[in-house]
Amino acid sequence: MERIQPFNAQKLEAACRVLADTERGLTGSEIGYLLQDCKLIDVSPSMTKWKRLFNALVEAQNKYQVGNHLIMFINRALDPVKYARDKDKFQWRRSELNVVLSFSGFSVREDGKVIHTNKETTLKGARARAGVLRSKLEDRGAHSEIFKYCKAELLEENYFHAILEAIKGVANRIRELSGLTSDGAELANKAFSVKAPILAINSLSTETEQSEQKGFGNILIGIFGAIRNPTAHAPKISWPITERDALDIFSMISFIHRKLDGTTKISTP
Repeated sequence: MERIQPFNAQKLEAACRVLADTERGLTGSEIGYLLQDCKLIDVSPSMTKWKRLFNALVEAQNKYQVGNHLIMFINRALDPVKYARDKDKFQWRRSELNVVLSFSGFSVREDGKVIHTNKETTLKGARARAGVLRSKLEDRGAHSEIFKYCKAELLEENYFHAILEAIKGVANRIRELSGLTSDGAELANKAFSVKAPILAINSLSTETEQSEQKGFGNILIGIFGAIRNPTAHAPKISWPITERDALDIFSMISFIHRKLDGTTKISTP
């Protein structure tokens, strides 16, 4: 392996905090095994996980004056075969490490191997390169319309505005399909009315199908009222959205778009 310059304390600590994250990082026993596998001295086995890993890597860097041991550790820790039944954990570790490593000019490939890349100098650029949220949405098979309306916000990991743009995209698509010009609940009620529908998601020939049409309209009203309106009117700081919330909301928006894919226009406004 080529000689890699030692990592400074801040960058090494950031990588160790990802690898030994409390919820999604390596377990204590996994860290112990990998340290042994990399022939690194476990100088503080009783300490907090990330400090334990940090101290072992610092010991090796100081002794050999190279940063190779961190790269070696990551290569072994992210061996894809270890994640055959837990892809989400692999994706999270890889994405978060890519943010950290990008400042040193490295990146973790999909096969778990670390490679050289251009250095990043800003957090925005590092997060964009990692593409954390977009990658997870693609893994879920999210509808292409989502990426059409909020590509920039997704790349910036801006959940708040990405959701707002995605739901605005739903309303815009309904207007294009129906010819209506209204918005929100009014748009949903007029477009997917049961008595005088402009758009239909099925043949509306049975009570069950009519109930489905009505329920779909109610889903749209809920999305507009419970999610889009708060993001449109409330400041970001007072309406926080976690990654888990964002993924769940995007899954619902993706479902809506798939239903819109099969709609039939019955009448004109």
